[in-house]
Amino acid sequence: MGIPDADMLAKLKLVNMVLLEALRLYCPVIMLVRKTSEDMKLGNLLIPKETCITIPIIKIHRSKEYWGEDANEFNPIRFANGVSKAGKHPNALLAFSIGPRVCIGQNFAMLEAKTVLALILQRSFGKQGVKGPSYSFFSGSLNEMKRLKMDAAQIVLDTTSNDITPRVLPQYHKWCPRYGETILYWFGTRPVVCITDPDLAKQILSNKFGFYVKPKCSPAIQALTGNGVALVNGLEWVRRRRIVNPAFSVDKLKVMVKRMATCTISMLEEWKNEANAAVGQCRKIEINGEFRKLTAAIIAHTAFGSSYSQGEEAFEAQNELQHYCAASFLDIFIPGSHYLPTPSKVQLWKLDRRVKNSLRDIIKSRLNSCNPDCNYGDDLLGLIIAASENSDSKEGPKLSMDEIVEECKTFFFAGHETSSNLLTWTVFLLSIHQDWQTRLREEVLKECGMGVPDSDMLARLRLATMVLLEALRLYCPVVEMFREASKDMKLGNLTIPKDALVSIPLAKIHRSKEYWGEDCNEFNPIRFKNGISKAAKHPNAFLAFGIGPRTCVGQNFAMLEAKAVLAIVLQRFTLSLSSEYKHAPVDNLALQPQYGLPIVVKPLSTQAQNI
Repeated sequence: MGIPDADMLAKLKLVNMVLLEALRLYCPVIMLVRKTSEDMKLGNLLIPKETCITIPIIKIHRSKEYWGEDANEFNPIRFANGVSKAGKHPNALLAFSIGPRVCIGQNFAMLEAKTVLALILQRSFGKQGVKGPSYSFFSGSLNEMKRLKMDAAQIVLDTTSNDITPRVLPQYHKWCPRYGETILYWFGTRPVVCITDPDLAKQILSNKFGFYVKPKCSPAIQALTGNGVALVNGLEWVRRRRIVNPAFSVDKLKVMVKRMATCTISMLEEWKNEANAAVGQCRKIEINGEFRKLTAAIIAHTAFGSSYSQGEEAFEAQNELQHYCAASFLDIFIPGSHYLPTPSKVQLWKLDRRVKNSLRDIIKSRLNSCNPDCNYGDDLLGLIIAASENSDSKEGPKLSMDEIVEECKTFFFAGHETSSNLLTWTVFLLSIHQDWQTRLREEVLKECGMGVPDSDMLARLRLATMVLLEALRLYCPVVEMFREASKDMKLGNLTIPKDALVSIPLAKIHRSKEYWGEDCNEFNPIRFKNGISKAAKHPNAFLAFGIGPRTCVGQNFAMLEAKAVLAIVLQRFTLSLSSEYKHAPVDNLALQPQYGLPIVVKPLSTQAQNI
């Protein structure tokens, strides 16, 4: 919170871009006037002596010819590569004039504006009682966050401890006792307000008027997750969600259970063979890797049906992208840097092209093979193409090829990554709490017997639902959500300035004693016996799927898949935690066990082995 000096201000690239864009849109001088001192040739014009020439800066600064279709929009990114490359003409910005009579005080003005703007942002939150770590110019709080993350990565927790906040959100573990539950910190030059109040979280996530939007991701993150319904905002989100929603209706999902079961049984055949070949018919399996392969196969089958093998190839490349993205998550994104052909960027581009080309081939094949009844198939891809083709023109245009590609990428990342980690942490908890594993198995055998469960059977697995929700509470795949204020907003007693980020740390809220009681860090599925809204002392304290209109579109798919896999596994195997396990959850864009999850599996009986 110190006073910035000239060197600090010189590093404020984003602030510089904002000020230049403000000068373009709202230039203090809207018109320049010059008078000819003699007859002059100006282009093809002959200008007589004593003629006044006007240069309407305000008009030139809004010319679509020079500034593009978004000429009237606030977009500081256009100045990422300097003034001369901001428009389609190097001299399109005239705020300080050009030539020998350029404004002599322009450097003073920019330095003054930067100083004032930085101090205003820094102190506005302080006056509201919001405190946080000291601000380092340009990097903000990122260097401290990186250091805390590196230190936390060395910690191995007690296996019986579910308090993972010191490891996955070490910044809040350190800052909250010092500054309070509402904290101000900085992503570079952008302020971030961390809130832990469920009422405020609901206000942000409900987003009734579209004033809290999903922040724009870096190109690397977007390449991984896809610019699908999970990332777009405003009317574009409304259009995409309307098209995607029908594919995730309960009736449509019911037919996918068989595919989920087939993939699971195939995996368990391998487990059984390995266990039978082992001493004592026990086999140690790294279950996180197994579930990652399984959920990738399930999403490939449920998304692409008979084209699943092509889908698996595309998703292999997308999976490789995650390692790059996880490593760069806390890096400062400098506009334009994505285009620098560094070795890692070149690899990113190759992987992204590979994913997109594979998905385009699948989509083209599906479109070309459509039967006369316009039946594109009962998998997710077919359902979305059909919904898009049948959408009313009044509701917006149908999805383009590129938009369908992006939705497919989103399905894979969300459906594969979150589901595999939900299953991983559920098995971890059941391997420790053997009493709950026994209770769940009894429920599964009662409702499903030894047969392949269908959707109706899975719907009756009440204890399984409670266990999965408790696993999501304690080990939510997404440990923190962010939203961006699209205008100055009032949030409770706080004023959030436009473009500020708001953080909602799910892993911290899910462990609040205020909302979850003294046993907040204990595994207790019974708390969900009366549903989500009554599980805690606050109806909005459970945020694993979000709240409001942007609640996770795939939550029913995820829960159905997790129940199906869990039921089939428990029908056939007992699960116990290997002594080699190190309890080290880590946030790699989704919550994962850093050193894997070794589980000892053993077939239940001869009958159970006859899969």
